[in-house]
Amino acid sequence: MIRALLDPFLLLLVGMVALASVAPAQGETAIWLGHVADAAIFLLFFLHGARLPHAAVKDGLLKWRLHLAVLGSTYLLFPLIGLGLVHSGIAGGVLATGILFLTLVPSTVQSSIAFTAMARGDVAAAVVSAAFSNIAGLFLTPLLVALILKGSGAAMSANAVGTILVQLLLPFVAGHLLHARLGGFLQRHRPLTMLVDRGSILLVVYAAFSHAVVMHLWDQLSATDLLLLAALSILILGLVLAATWWAGKALGFPLEDRVVLLFCGSKKSLASGVPMAGVLFAPTAVGLAILPLMLFHQIQLIACAVIARRLADRAEPERT
Repeated sequence: MIRALLDPFLLLLVGMVALASVAPAQGETAIWLGHVADAAIFLLFFLHGARLPHAAVKDGLLKWRLHLAVLGSTYLLFPLIGLGLVHSGIAGGVLATGILFLTLVPSTVQSSIAFTAMARGDVAAAVVSAAFSNIAGLFLTPLLVALILKGSGAAMSANAVGTILVQLLLPFVAGHLLHARLGGFLQRHRPLTMLVDRGSILLVVYAAFSHAVVMHLWDQLSATDLLLLAALSILILGLVLAATWWAGKALGFPLEDRVVLLFCGSKKSLASGVPMAGVLFAPTAVGLAILPLMLFHQIQLIACAVIARRLADRAEPERT
């Protein structure tokens, strides 16, 4: 748990927020930074597509019940919980948009697979489920944002649709079509791709929070709001973890598939969510939209690391 809290990427994310708070990009610098962030998002989704094996798409049909369950958790259970919290008044005010957006983004890829492997789950199925979640998210997340967050700084105009196609879907498809040429290279140079992934996110976070700080973000949030946000993130994660674990049992999944549903169905992707927010929200709304996702991301890593280790310890005697 301590190692998760000291994750260098988390510290860099906090550093980007702090830097934007004291030295936000403004004027011509902000315009230039916006263009660089757009290019980084394009490259990020190109690499997502290039890393996805063609076989993963075909193999997705083999465990379709499991993959549908993961999609159901990601794009149905999460949004229903978010809507329940907002409409009950628990997550109202300035936190509402961010809480709802958090529930609409795809599942993670790398951490879902890593935790599944640690817990002795079906790694191949986790790869497919996480990949399908992200592919579906290119269509479902913008659609759900348009339906649920209408009037909250989110847009689904013809211009927004074009931006999604050009900046997210086009590079993803192009990268996937080039998987045969680039997949092996990217697999051999994972540190390089990780640098691009994380560098792109850090750049977008700094750009988003710079604009938000200029628009007086911190005047809109109190310490109480941040504590409430942390509590809501823990509540959402706890509800989904419990629901996915028991749903796997109710559906008759073997233990290794229940592990996949638990980890792939309970995650939310910072790598996909941050650039999507930059496309789907007005610049003035991006900072508040991604703040809950950033906090939830770290909480899910800590919680799932503990759960995966316990599942692994429980499975170890069965293997000996």
